[in-house]
Amino acid sequence: MWRLIIDEGNAYWNMAVDEALLTLKDRGLIPNTLRLYVFNPSAVTVGYFQRIDDSVNLEFLRANNIDLTRRITGGGSVYHDANGEITYSVTASISDISHNISESYRIICNGIIYALSEFGLKAEFAPINDVLINNKKVSGSAQSRRRNALLQHGTLMYRTNLNVLGSSLKAPKEKLITHKVTSIFERVTTISRELGRDVSKEEVINALIKGFSKALNTDFIRGELSDEEVRLASELVVKYKSVEWVFQR
Repeated sequence: MWRLIIDEGNAYWNMAVDEALLTLKDRGLIPNTLRLYVFNPSAVTVGYFQRIDDSVNLEFLRANNIDLTRRITGGGSVYHDANGEITYSVTASISDISHNISESYRIICNGIIYALSEFGLKAEFAPINDVLINNKKVSGSAQSRRRNALLQHGTLMYRTNLNVLGSSLKAPKEKLITHKVTSIFERVTTISRELGRDVSKEEVINALIKGFSKALNTDFIRGELSDEEVRLASELVVKYKSVEWVFQR
């Protein structure tokens, strides 16, 4: 039985909570946890190893008051739409998922694939960390590991404003070449775009719960953050807001 947390917060809080969960799970102090959350307000996160100038359009973000922070996980830059994207995080003992990094991505991303099947959509896992519909990205994930635990978090775009996404992010030229597209708009999609109808946040959350239950072979019990998780996350928020952390590269 895993714990399920459904919540929302700003970019700094959301990333602080995920790091707090990883830290406490590594110490064996909390259960395996699936967290489904929304970035409110909308924000951009960049991967730990990315250079800001290469990854985001800072002028656009500042002009539109879009928050920006850096993750502890790798991967690329992400636009988190408050009204069109759900972020998931899986925090678990490595031994309960897989010691093999590629295999652990596949296992966890199957939760997204099964969730999309609830909408009648056929998706595929594109190693190492993407989920595609008709060769277009609908979900990307990133991972960080400690000695005993892993954190994998990622997106599911159900109604993301792709115009804002395209204006916020800079797609690496090598990725555009690899995928034989000329812009980021050609490379991504959403559930609503594929279905030709608006999809609600509640529909997506319910599908994700079913999808991850199947992928992780577990049931979920709804829970809340503990006092210790809130305390540690509150301390970590300072880091995620700091210029030193965000603009280290």
